[in-house]
Amino acid sequence: MNTARTRLLAVIGDPIEHSMSPLIHGAALAHARLDFAYVAFRVQDAAAAIEAMRRLGIRGYSVTIPHKESVVSHLDRLDASVERCRSCNTVVNDDGFLAGYSTDGPGAVMALRNAGCDPRGLDALIVGSGGAARAIAFALLDASVRSLRFRAVEIDQAALLARDLDAARPGIVSALEPDAHERAQLLVNASPIGMHPAQDAMPVPLDWLRKDLAVFDVVYNPLTTKLVAAARERGCLTIDGVGMFAEQAALQFELFTGEKAPRDVMRRVVRDALARAEAR
Repeated sequence: MNTARTRLLAVIGDPIEHSMSPLIHGAALAHARLDFAYVAFRVQDAAAAIEAMRRLGIRGYSVTIPHKESVVSHLDRLDASVERCRSCNTVVNDDGFLAGYSTDGPGAVMALRNAGCDPRGLDALIVGSGGAARAIAFALLDASVRSLRFRAVEIDQAALLARDLDAARPGIVSALEPDAHERAQLLVNASPIGMHPAQDAMPVPLDWLRKDLAVFDVVYNPLTTKLVAAARERGCLTIDGVGMFAEQAALQFELFTGEKAPRDVMRRVVRDALARAEAR
């Protein structure tokens, strides 16, 4: 039961109706018996949302599309992960002092390793160049990939990301080559292409999906995206978005509450909800 002492957490983004953050965090908070409430806010003005956080004493935000980059300039302190990739998916409010973190990248690498795909030494191709792509790209650098290439609609944005990555570790990022897929060993869809309600969209052509390719789709709704389904049919190792979503949410939970996250509970509640939705 909520009381005057209940602390508020929220996910902010636009659109927000598809988000399962309230479900996964709500289940974790209930399991841990913590006095928090977690809600979703559709937000178009990131600066106004950050100001509301200060004024209302909101404890934490999960930040999703399109605000992961725009919130950065409004915070008081940036974790090293945010300073480097300039993408923030977590804001924590300590008595009006706002700190930004990025749990997307570490969550993505954890999901890959949990699925038996160690990024070390692999040639990776990332679809997208926005906040999630930036966070994952820097995390893959830390995981010692051999090379990184990009496929993106926003060519200028992708070129800027490639420049930032090259500054962090020269020689890892190659040019935005049209045939980058031919040598890729790991394909990461870090874009919203294929997300509900546009789940029929494909981020790459079908002929890119070779049997020796590991395919990781960060989209978790639907559970089995068109990309993941097509990759499985072609014998690829596939990693769906639930693993990353649960891992990054678990890291957020720990930042928000100071308690260890119930990861098994968090993974199960999302998979069960998405499986029920797909069965309908």
